[in-house]
This record gives sequence, C-alpha cells and structure tokens, in this order.
Amino acid sequence: MELKMLMAFGMSLLVTIVVLPNILIPYLHKIKFGQIQREEGLASHKKKSGTPTMGGIVFVIVPILVCLILNPTMFLQVEVLVIVLAYVGYASIGFLDDYIIVVKKDNEGLRPKYKLLLQFILAIVFYYIYVNVSDTLLWIPILDIQVDIGIFYFGFILIMFMGESNAVNFTDGLDGLLAGVMIIALAPFILFTYMSGNVDITMLIVAVVGSLLGYLKYNSHPAKIFMGDTGSLALGGLIAGVAMVEKKELLLLVIGGVFLVEMLSVVIQVVYYKKTKKRIFKMAPIHHHFELCGMSETRVVLMFYSVAFILSFIGFVMGVI
Repeated sequence: MELKMLMAFGMSLLVTIVVLPNILIPYLHKIKFGQIQREEGLASHKKKSGTPTMGGIVFVIVPILVCLILNPTMFLQVEVLVIVLAYVGYASIGFLDDYIIVVKKDNEGLRPKYKLLLQFILAIVFYYIYVNVSDTLLWIPILDIQVDIGIFYFGFILIMFMGESNAVNFTDGLDGLLAGVMIIALAPFILFTYMSGNVDITMLIVAVVGSLLGYLKYNSHPAKIFMGDTGSLALGGLIAGVAMVEKKELLLLVIGGVFLVEMLSVVIQVVYYKKTKKRIFKMAPIHHHFELCGMSETRVVLMFYSVAFILSFIGFVMGVI
C-alpha cells in the first residue's frame, strides 16, 4: 500500500505538471477564461487581470483519476465516498461561480445566498450518508475523551463544512498562498489517517498533495494560473470531509488556523464597518492588510506558510498525545 501511495503522489504530481502548461493554461487563454480583478482591489493586483482561472479543475480531477487507476475499490468505502463527494461537490459550486464571473462578466458571481444554500444542501447530504456508518461522538483533543452530542452533531457538521469552505475561499488571494497553506494543513491528516489504518483516505490525500505541488509550480509568484472558486471551495470541502471522517473536527480549528483567521478578519471588518463606518484592517481578508502595510506579496505568503506550519505541528501533537 505504501508503494501505491508513492505512486499516487508521483503520478498526480507528474500529470499536473504536464497538463497545466501544455494543455490547460493555453486552452484557458484561448477561450479567454481569465481572472477579473475587482475595481476595489489592490492596484498592484490589477496586472493579474486576464491570468487564466479555474485551474482547480486539475487538482480535483487528476488525484481522483489516479486513485481510480491504482485502487478503484477504495471508492466503495462510505468514508472515501463522502470525502470525494465533498471535494467534487464543492468544486462544482465553485465552478458555477467562476463560470458566471468569467463568462457572464459578472464580478459578483453566484449570489452569496445561493452559494450558501448549495453548500448547506451538500453538507446535509454528506452528513446523512456518513452518519449511517458512524456516530455522533465528538472527540475532545488533549483530554482524549469522546462526547456524544446527539442531534447537535448535525448542526456542528453543517457549520464546519460551510465555514471551512468559505474560510479556505477567503485565503485564496495571493500567488501561491492557498495551495501552499493547504499542503501544510493536509500533512497532519496524512499522518492521522495512516496511523488509524485509513490508508485509502491517506492515498487520496497524498494524491491531492502531489497535484497541489504541481499546481503550485505554476501558481507561485508570478502566477501563470489561478485555482478560482473551483479549487478553493473544493479544498475546503475536502479538508472538512477528512476531519469529519477521521473524527478530528475540533483539531481542524488549530490545523486550519490560517483559514479561520482569514475568515474572522472579513467578519470583523464587515461588522465593525457597519456599526462605525470605520475599518479595523486596511483591507480584508487580512493578507491584503499586510500588503498595504508595505510587505511584498511573496513575503506575506512566506509568513503565512510559517504560521501554517507551526499550527499544523501543534495540531498534530494535540492529535497524538
């Protein structure tokens, strides 16, 4: 199985590196599927307009196809199926949003209420599929106890899926930022799933990481392609699904701490502005605040990588002690 994991990683990495520059990026340029920068966005980001988007299609499709080739029976497991459905389901919502923005030339994209409604419906589907083979126990890190929260687990899962997918989406704003932070955040879950014997899920995550590394090669500054909501919402659904199946839901708050801070910065900014007509941050999400404070884009990204690494390490330690 370890050999298959290495093959899944290598194949996903190689296929992504080959497909992006030779097929997808030229094709997206040809059909003019380029990023549209918001008018209120940073001036330094205006030059990114026209950069191909929807690159997330690659690291959603490639890992799944690779796993299907190497171990097709893994998709018969409910746990794997739930994670894949979350990955593809949220990618589909993101694709619809990207399509409206790029093709319909509507910067607002899919209206927030419809996007949240679709995310809500998918979360319900995931829960009811998974609860048939699982329970409503919530594991408390460090204390190492499980608490049966009953019907409240349903609400908890809904909040986790919707919150995580949107938090990850907010993090996608700088070249290489989200892809790198997500690779770091997925690392502890590779270890968790392997140690718990869920090796098929391990293979899936490893394949995704391989594809993300390939994508990062062309998304690092200056980016030649963006993942769009297709990729960011998919990654949020993926890591939420893995956390649920692995019973590490609360650890996701620590391991995915960068995503949480990004989302909170937006919420705080909006609420504070509505009440006072003033801003706490120069711009939200918070990675833009650091840019406006004078930090270069690459320096902000490296700082976030460092924070993500520390949080992932802390989360891993909390998960095994």
